[in-house]
Amino acid sequence: MKKYFILITALVLGCTTARQQNGNAVSSQNLTADGKLFTALFQQRAAEYKALCFQAFNIAHIRVDEALTQPQSKPLAIVTDIDETVLDNSAYDVKQSLQGKDYEQKSWEEWTGLAKADTVPGALPFLKYASSKGIKIFYLTNRAEAERKGTLANLVRFDFPDAVNENLILKQSVSSKESRRQAIAEKYNIIMLMGDNLADFSALFDKKPSDERVKNTYASAADFGKRFIVLPNPVYGDWEASVYQYNMKLKAAQKDSVIKSVLKSY
Repeated sequence: MKKYFILITALVLGCTTARQQNGNAVSSQNLTADGKLFTALFQQRAAEYKALCFQAFNIAHIRVDEALTQPQSKPLAIVTDIDETVLDNSAYDVKQSLQGKDYEQKSWEEWTGLAKADTVPGALPFLKYASSKGIKIFYLTNRAEAERKGTLANLVRFDFPDAVNENLILKQSVSSKESRRQAIAEKYNIIMLMGDNLADFSALFDKKPSDERVKNTYASAADFGKRFIVLPNPVYGDWEASVYQYNMKLKAAQKDSVIKSVLKSY
């Protein structure tokens, strides 16, 4: 326990020092910045994180094999999210956190334009396997149209299957993915949806309050590990946004106050 306390202390102090060196007057008690630095540590260094990813894709592999034994009226497809589902953006989160910052659209687009995100453990071999069985892969993401070039370059860099313009479906006007899923379903039998955010699976989770998200998760319990394959993402997502009632314009101190107000202690 002592060594973990030392690690946490060093991490937070290092974060504060980095911000001071950059001339940013940011409090060391910034939960959203320091907290995301710690969760990024889990994503980058924890073998448990990788194990959870492998577990998800091992289950996905079984579900694909099962689907291949069933008669189908339409060609098969897998619809997958990109960020924290097939590509790992934790390097972006670390850079932002070291500067005492949260997500920013401008810096995010600079990051995606570099096409440097690594792969999520297990994602590439699984999708290559599915593709080898004749299953079409669609990348359904809320990245902006301006990010198309960098996104494709990142996918092509690792030789992801079906990494072509027509299979990369970006955000156009609304963040909900429901209409885009339905458009794919008109021509394909979607046997699997993969994502790190519950809105990647169903409109039941689009911009819903935290309590309703939990309620709908229980109602959809049979789909997880069957048609819905969930990847771990402790850094960001609607789980966080719903806590702020989707008001992501809150200041860091305001976010910290909300976080403390909803946490249980004794």
